Amino acid sequence: MERAVPSKMLYSLPNILTYIRILAVPLLAGCFYLEGDMGKWLAVAVFALAAITDFFDGYLARAWNQQSALGRMLDPIADKLLVSVVLLMLVYDGTITGWYVWAAIIILCREILVSGLREFLAELQVTVRVTQLAKLKTTGQMVALGFLLAGSAGDKIFPYSSQLGLVILWIAAALTIYTGYDYFRVGINHVINSSK
Repeated sequence: MERAVPSKMLYSLPNILTYIRILAVPLLAGCFYLEGDMGKWLAVAVFALAAITDFFDGYLARAWNQQSALGRMLDPIADKLLVSVVLLMLVYDGTITGWYVWAAIIILCREILVSGLREFLAELQVTVRVTQLAKLKTTGQMVALGFLLAGSAGDKIFPYSSQLGLVILWIAAALTIYTGYDYFRVGINHVINSSK
């Protein structure tokens, strides 16, 4: 019989911030159906709020000693939902087109593959530490997606910001491949060692 999650952990502030990030995903998708600059700026605002919760949930969990299995499970899920939905919606509305779609595909594929590897490694009780480069990759993704969400509305204030977002998206995709290799290397080594 599985143990229930203690209510104090269920409703801890770090976990509530993670819930907010998950709830922001459909709200963010809905912003794409609003016409004009207001919809774009609303999407940026929702995305920025979600990105801020991503920083503070982990920081507060460590600072207040409120780390939990629930938080460790939901945090990467919330991150991947947020990035994946934004990428899909940006392709859907034509903000990401042509060769830039490949950057989105690379990022999506890596997120799915790494999720599978993490699950596999967790069964072996193996953890792969998040590197500074992986954090830089995440930051690059968030910055790129912020520029792209603003789109033409952002270009009116900061010319060529949407083009800058596309360039940063490719840089993030390159970092995605490089950091994803660490997970594959550890995973493959454990598969080889466990089969001996």
